[in-house]
Amino acid sequence: MKLSQLRKDLVSGDWIVVAPKRGLRPHEIGGRHRRVRAPKASCPFERPEHPLLEIRNRRRWTVQVIPNKFPAFVHRDVCSALRAVGPYTVTDGIGHHDVLVTRDHNRDFPDLPLGDARDLFRAFQDRYLMLMGDTCLEYISMFHNWGKTAGASVYHPHYQMIAIPVVPPDFEHSLRGALSYARTRGTCVHCAMIRWERQERSRVVFENGGAIAFAPFLSRSAFEVRVFPKRHTPFFEHTPEQELGDIVQALHAVLRMVARSLRDPDYNFFIHTAPIKRRRAYQAYHWHIEVLPKTNVSAGFELGTGIEINPVDPDEAARILRRGR
Repeated sequence: MKLSQLRKDLVSGDWIVVAPKRGLRPHEIGGRHRRVRAPKASCPFERPEHPLLEIRNRRRWTVQVIPNKFPAFVHRDVCSALRAVGPYTVTDGIGHHDVLVTRDHNRDFPDLPLGDARDLFRAFQDRYLMLMGDTCLEYISMFHNWGKTAGASVYHPHYQMIAIPVVPPDFEHSLRGALSYARTRGTCVHCAMIRWERQERSRVVFENGGAIAFAPFLSRSAFEVRVFPKRHTPFFEHTPEQELGDIVQALHAVLRMVARSLRDPDYNFFIHTAPIKRRRAYQAYHWHIEVLPKTNVSAGFELGTGIEINPVDPDEAARILRRGR
């Protein structure tokens, strides 16, 4: 690319800028810090107590789900209600905030044996289905923060689920775009992206029988990767075991590429799935996982306009990541 390029997102309608002339030089790509291992003796996750859910493998636990000791949302036996405060609408933070702890103190997701990685996603699914029984909830967010710049406050690898009484605005934004595309084009917008990426191939970083991972044409940040089930399905919790295994394998491979190619940066991944209620309204949606390595920082233009500047062409990002296979 000789010029920067404005690209319009198919789902949200938002603009992003791909500006490779502002791109990172090879020695600037990825991790810029030395990761410090925290001692096991002081780790709060080495001896978790009273798990809400436990996944076991060969007589030992591999994943435990425990309540967060410092929750953003807390469970009560009543539902939160909307109320007015002056001109504003508010509601109480009633919900659930859980932590999923993997056994090994030093093994983040890409370092886990693939079987343990599958156990983690089995725990996500099982706990999700348990939380669906709470009629007060509207949405369940599932995510992983790895490293201090990604928001992790404890070194021991852990994952989180936050169940809340409202549908998040980011999802509502995506849903409106997906519904609009389906009504005008007669197909899922994410399925259209997958077909095009499989045809183009230049941005695909991993593919197996049931899943595909690529650097999106509309990458909002450098080295962003999305992992999709190939089969159209709106609901993470209904994904069959074999298909979920393919998705876990794809995510595992992507994060290994990120660590090897970008010098082990901090990162976030999160699962975007349809809300709990009004299921028929979400048939046009296609659940997926988004991976966001921490390689660049939003500044004045991004904060002032809402338009993200990506300094790495997604085609080049995919090429760099594939080197880490």
